[in-house]
Amino acid sequence: MKTVQSPPADQIIAATRKWLERAVIGLQLCPFAVAPHLNDRVRYCVSARRSSVGLLEELCAELQALQDADPLKCETTLLIHPEVLTDFREHNDFLDACDAAITELGFEGELQVASFHPHYQFAGTVAQDIENYTNRSPYPMLHLLREASVARAVANFPNIERIGATNQEMLRRLGHEGWRQLWID
Repeated sequence: MKTVQSPPADQIIAATRKWLERAVIGLQLCPFAVAPHLNDRVRYCVSARRSSVGLLEELCAELQALQDADPLKCETTLLIHPEVLTDFREHNDFLDACDAAITELGFEGELQVASFHPHYQFAGTVAQDIENYTNRSPYPMLHLLREASVARAVANFPNIERIGATNQEMLRRLGHEGWRQLWID
């Protein structure tokens, strides 16, 4: 049986940037994404790992690198992993290992991990519900964030608790056709 190989890293990063610019920033799904993106403080790391054990090792290295980096040069990291955890449930289950790694490294209260996936599905929804697209990315990825950055963003954004609901409402208005139109060049 022939396995499908992922595109080269530069193409994966280009697709991720396009998603970030058109969906996350363009649709204002995350009001905090604009500044790190515009100031070139997002690190894009494409993992070639093919096992969850290997990805966990890479995650730990990336968490350490983010912790050690100057926040004015690298505020956040997108760890894109196209070869592993392509099943959403497995990806979602892996988040427990991410939290454990943060604890083991002593980064609780300093770093956190959010997740995005091409098949992201919120509890209580069916796979094709448009609301799920708020967290759908071109490839499975882990978003490594600094707690200080999140705290600053939260302090400067009114009604932070409404972001999820607002995003879902906006996507319902946009619909599947509107979502498809985002990707036409």
